[in-house]
Amino acid sequence: MSTAQRSTNAGAPAGRSVLVTGGNRGIGLAVARSLAARGDRVAVTYRTGEPPTGLLGVRCDVTDEEQVERAFKEVAAAQGDVEVLVANAGITRDGLLLALDDEAVDTVLDTNLRAVIRVARHAARSMLGGRWGRLVLISSAVAFTGSPGQTNYTAAKAGLVGLARSLAWELGGRGITVNVVAPGLVETDMLRDVRPARLEQYLAMTPLGRPGTTEEVAAAVGFLTGEHASYITGAVLPVSGGLGMGH
Repeated sequence: MSTAQRSTNAGAPAGRSVLVTGGNRGIGLAVARSLAARGDRVAVTYRTGEPPTGLLGVRCDVTDEEQVERAFKEVAAAQGDVEVLVANAGITRDGLLLALDDEAVDTVLDTNLRAVIRVARHAARSMLGGRWGRLVLISSAVAFTGSPGQTNYTAAKAGLVGLARSLAWELGGRGITVNVVAPGLVETDMLRDVRPARLEQYLAMTPLGRPGTTEEVAAAVGFLTGEHASYITGAVLPVSGGLGMGH
């Protein structure tokens, strides 16, 4: 029996069919739970560990085309074709550029940018037929401020803006919107890996003077994937406490 068949979300249709990549922890999990709470049918991809309870978990490495194709089929069989995609899966491999090897660069670009192109392509195929869809790409405020030691990460996250705006043109005529959410400092496992001195620098650059919560990011995603945001596309919505504002 597949993960999809074991899911508690495989019953009668309700709300929209949603897929959140990297939805087993942090921002992705908060987004998935928030959308499920409003009545959507929510699936999450996860690469390791166990899927979160109460959600349809689909094991998938988003850098692998065969696994992505299989994941979309599994989601469609359990809860219908994906109507809302939240591309959240991401990793870091930090280091100054002169010390970064090609593997560290390629791994980050593969997961944070190329994989988003891959999952967006799969989602768009079904959305085109339904003439409705919502794509939200999770970027980062550092895509606009820059971040020493994160050239690979910031390049990938900045690339999502160009991707979203190009897709907005390609898909807009079919009622599909494509937007970017750019979190700043958010209380996740990734934040705990930031050096204390660097964390203080980021906080000093944040007018609200505090990290955000995953729930605050989820609220922004909820708005952009809802009916009230039907005339918003190609936008970048910072959820950053003001970090990077004006960029």
